[in-house]
Amino acid sequence: MTPETAEVDATVVALPGPAARPVTRSSRRDRGAKVRMTGQERREQLLVVGRRLFAEKGFEAVSVEEIAAKAGVSKPVVYEHFGGKEGLYAVLVDREMNELLASISDALTGSNARLLLEQAGLALFDYIESCPEGFRILVRDSPVSQQSGSFASLIVDVAAQVEHLLAREFAAHKLNAKLAPMYSQMLVGMVALTGQWWLDVRKPKKEEVVAHLVNLAWNGLEHIDAKPTLISTGSDKKRRRESS
Repeated sequence: MTPETAEVDATVVALPGPAARPVTRSSRRDRGAKVRMTGQERREQLLVVGRRLFAEKGFEAVSVEEIAAKAGVSKPVVYEHFGGKEGLYAVLVDREMNELLASISDALTGSNARLLLEQAGLALFDYIESCPEGFRILVRDSPVSQQSGSFASLIVDVAAQVEHLLAREFAAHKLNAKLAPMYSQMLVGMVALTGQWWLDVRKPKKEEVVAHLVNLAWNGLEHIDAKPTLISTGSDKKRRRESS
């Protein structure tokens, strides 16, 4: 071996090899290794899976087996985190209800009744547009064991947010403010049912739908009777029946 060759060989030997890359969570995932989720990560994954399934099929049609299979876990994992599909469903409903009610409450900043009505309607339709799965869960029938979270209870809760505002308007128009709770149910029910219809058709645009809702509600409220009566009752009804 010549001195020159020895020098080259020594140089080659002296070159440092590649630094050992630390084995991280992400690098193990890159190599296809199965990564164990934390308890919180697994819980959130099950909620995502359950949300999708409940929105698509409804509570009764979804089983714990299906939730576990879609999440890639065993049934005991679902029971461990939620005690069953009822518990998972309850958490989902609670989340959606809180988000919807908060968005409507935050939107009610107007200085007059018409503006408040528009804001409440748009808040609901914004939620439907951005969270269609969540709204589908809320409007589907709840299990018998679920005391809250039904579409009816949704209307009750939202109506409670606007009841005091409507009572104020009744008082300003010298109407019986004690009737405000009933009227708030009527108004919110009209808006919520229209939203349920729009969830699937998505036409016209939400702003146009809300404009028509406000048109119907406001023009009716503007000329509301203090003591409305039914024309189909009493002697008029009796005379029509006898003449038929």
